[in-house]
Amino acid sequence: MRLAGKIAVITGGSFGIGRATAILFAREGAKVVLGNRNVEAGEATVAQARAAGGEARFVRTDATVPAEVERLVQTALEAYGRLDCMFNNAGINMAGTVMEVSEEDWDRTLDTNLKSVFLGAKYALPHLIRGGGGTIINNSSNAGLIGRPNDPVYCASKHGIIGITKSMALRHGPQNVRVNAICPGPIESQMMEEGRRAMGDAGAFDRLAASQTALKRIAPAEEVAELVLFLASDAARNITGAAIPTDGGKVAGILPGLVPAD
Repeated sequence: MRLAGKIAVITGGSFGIGRATAILFAREGAKVVLGNRNVEAGEATVAQARAAGGEARFVRTDATVPAEVERLVQTALEAYGRLDCMFNNAGINMAGTVMEVSEEDWDRTLDTNLKSVFLGAKYALPHLIRGGGGTIINNSSNAGLIGRPNDPVYCASKHGIIGITKSMALRHGPQNVRVNAICPGPIESQMMEEGRRAMGDAGAFDRLAASQTALKRIAPAEEVAELVLFLASDAARNITGAAIPTDGGKVAGILPGLVPAD
């Protein structure tokens, strides 16, 4: 029960890393309030969290809309009286060069991936500070640590997450608020499914994704959830301002398959 008695809010909590984290948090004693645009998937996650012996509730939330993020945080406060952890997890992928991506796609990617982190922190911070401290965990990516040739807009959004993470960690450390980023690599998620469909050959896509890691594997979302749990727990009390890869060694160096031949 590593999060016994803690109150956590998770955006993008209905699929992949968000779902795995919500279930693990609930199993480890946290009361979880999760937000997502997909109501059916959100309610399914709540059911799984409760089946694991925990407590969870769902609020339909668009993480790019200020009033909806504020309502998500407020739901946790009204239900449980305080807030201990904000996991800003909502995000989308965006492949395509700068020449190929439209201005609308740029706006949508930056809003979903980066503005959502700003909004989550904006509405969580006053309550974390008032409660004597807490944690904010932001989902970046290995694309926040390295350049990738085929998705510069996605890289821009994920690098921005690491920047705001470090800045908030410095500013709010004296208020006992720790702020960290996680940087996943190839993880079983909606994004992986989208990549498989885009390539049209799931096997080839998986082999390419795995080849870009030192461990030659695609990890389950539950392994990322374990890192989020650690950062939310008191075991990580001296960690803030970090951007931690959980990517099988992808950012350790250039590996065959990372850069396309053309």
